[in-house]
Amino acid sequence: MAVLLSAVAAKAFAPARPRCPVRRRSVEAGSVEARFFAVPGKGETDRLLAMARAALDAGRRLRRELRSTPRELSAPERAITALTAGAVRVFEEICTLARLNAGRVFPSYDHLAKATALGRATVARALNLLEAAGFLQRQRRFCRGSDGEARYRQTSNLYRALHPAALLRLLPRRFQTAPLPDDVVQHEAQRRADHAAMLATLNCRELAKASVGGELGAMLALLGAAVDRAECESHLRPEPLPESIYKEKQSTTVPVPGLV
Repeated sequence: MAVLLSAVAAKAFAPARPRCPVRRRSVEAGSVEARFFAVPGKGETDRLLAMARAALDAGRRLRRELRSTPRELSAPERAITALTAGAVRVFEEICTLARLNAGRVFPSYDHLAKATALGRATVARALNLLEAAGFLQRQRRFCRGSDGEARYRQTSNLYRALHPAALLRLLPRRFQTAPLPDDVVQHEAQRRADHAAMLATLNCRELAKASVGGELGAMLALLGAAVDRAECESHLRPEPLPESIYKEKQSTTVPVPGLV
């Protein structure tokens, strides 16, 4: 009992851990890395960096046009005109880390500032610009502190380079997806029509197996088989409605003379 009281007293009078606020939308380190990172394809990082440089040039041209003919900009145009050379330099370092580390990119601000020869404030502003333009996906993280430290503390962010889909129409044509030939489009439309016609001929069980795979597909196939059996039994032994039974009795009743 005395030992328990002394332990409680020691815990009660122990110095409080320092407070370290965790930023909003942060997740615990080690909980999202497996589904956040993606291994870039061959030449993908070089293509993304070329797109960022082309976006920087397109933003400069758009700013020059606005000096002579001012107009209201769309959201993608505002994002592309806000890009800076420092943002592209930070994006280059992120793409390099993604290529060297198989997509696992989680540098600190100090690392990015040292690698790009930029200040921390410039790096932070560059990351915001890249994220607004659609070149970057960022996830904040926190980790648990050890004894004598804060219970939770902020740690380095996760980064993933992306294709800026909203900016493609503002970039040169070499970065845009080439339209499919007419015969390919027609063949795809015919294939979809044939597939829809094939699905229309299936029963519930076959439709579940063809539409959904895995365990869910197997469960839906069992449910579809039960529905098919119920429909088959209802066709073999149709039960007349009460109103039809009443009408049938009325039509087969023979009037008895003298009772009318």
